[in-house]
Amino acid sequence: MSEGIEKYLHKEMDKQAGIEHTFHRTKIVATVGPACNTYEKLLELVKAGVNVFRLNFSHGTHEDKASIIQMINRMNSEEPYNVSILADLQGPKLRVGDIKHGLLEINNADILTFTSKEKVLGTKEKIYVSYPNLHEDVKVGDKILIDDGKIEVVVIEITPDDDVKVVVTYGGILLPKKGLNLPDTEISLPALTEKDLIDLDFIIEQKVDWIALSFVRKAEDIIDLKQRLAEKNSTSKVIAKIEMPSALKDLRNIILESDAVMVARGDLGVELPVEKVPMAQREIIRKSIHRARPVIVATQMMESMIDHVKPNRSEITDVANAVLEGADAVMLSAETATGKHPSLVVETMRRIILEVEKTEYRYNREDDLKPLAHSPSFLSDAICYNACKIAKDVSADALIGMTQSGYTAFMLSSYRPQSPLYIFTKARTLVNQLSLSWGVRAFYYDEEISLDDIIKDQINILKERGFIKIGDVVINTGSTPVPLHLPTNVLKITKVE
Repeated sequence: MSEGIEKYLHKEMDKQAGIEHTFHRTKIVATVGPACNTYEKLLELVKAGVNVFRLNFSHGTHEDKASIIQMINRMNSEEPYNVSILADLQGPKLRVGDIKHGLLEINNADILTFTSKEKVLGTKEKIYVSYPNLHEDVKVGDKILIDDGKIEVVVIEITPDDDVKVVVTYGGILLPKKGLNLPDTEISLPALTEKDLIDLDFIIEQKVDWIALSFVRKAEDIIDLKQRLAEKNSTSKVIAKIEMPSALKDLRNIILESDAVMVARGDLGVELPVEKVPMAQREIIRKSIHRARPVIVATQMMESMIDHVKPNRSEITDVANAVLEGADAVMLSAETATGKHPSLVVETMRRIILEVEKTEYRYNREDDLKPLAHSPSFLSDAICYNACKIAKDVSADALIGMTQSGYTAFMLSSYRPQSPLYIFTKARTLVNQLSLSWGVRAFYYDEEISLDDIIKDQINILKERGFIKIGDVVINTGSTPVPLHLPTNVLKITKVE
């Protein structure tokens, strides 16, 4: 498609969706890659609807990533946006090695040997696997999936030489460097590999907003990463990527220890039987919202638009269902990183989101998210809960919250209030971090005067920016005495003058 035609399509879509004047509550995460690695292209994506940029540390150099981060920071300082930066660690990705002649045809019932001791060129006699503990962790009868499940083998023997013999149950063409999944095996590798630790040092220096930990298996994986961040005084928040069956077993604790959660359907769809993925996604979203953790639905959402200008009908429904299920954000991977039409796919996704959000779908979740009396934050949770309930009862034109840690913002957002949600914070890092949360518009505000004056200031700021007008009803939450920075303990209704 020519540049002129693409610009025309963008312009027409803007007219139809009112794209410059509308706000989608379900946020959009876009992966940065060769298709959008200039300032102009990144800005175009933000104007199309991107709220968070994902940097995939499975690819590219630190120099590349530093350049992208610098461009996003420049955009946030020069343009009226608060775009968040998400650094996605690679994690313990298992792969086969190089293959002789570049490919290997594998047939059903073939017997293969995997080795992790020497980097041999792969043949039907022996194939290298980048997992030194393979022979210790797998057992006879375990399945091993290769290349996103395109090839399936079953372990039949652990040899005295620490090799692993397998029989092919579903054959195919094996290419070099393809990934391995071990759905039946408890992997002993640490969640943070040597590469991840090097990347993490760089990420901490760059002061990104979010760090995604891949292949999380248990809550301790998150605790370890958070401890490392705390030791470096990092304010980055942690996202747990749920992509392994073992994570589903410890899901409650993982969610509690994380700042946000990602339904990483790529590996999850390989590790789990395919028919279990939809309900796993639904359960992860439900439990994340219940604990006021932002939740992202990721992988293959608009994959056909890597090459085409329109999505498949099933992809349209997939994005819509993620919105209906209550996800805070939906994510694009190769569609924006290497696709032919990155801004067009963002605009298309935004149009789908807006169409769902303007219908009578189930916004408010107050009925199933009542404050828990045994919670240590019960009193402030009750304020947030009732702020959303009253906002609905009086059809409030704005719900305004204040936060220093982000907790009040995440809590108000988790109730999915019908009223527009505005958050004020004196923590500059939170302004961008909250770009991931459903429905949140965040503002930097560092005055510490009386609560009445603060509320008056916030209303005036929103009025000056055109978000509210004279005669509107707004609900404010806050805390008093102001200098003590207590948890949220005040709720106020105001009619704008």
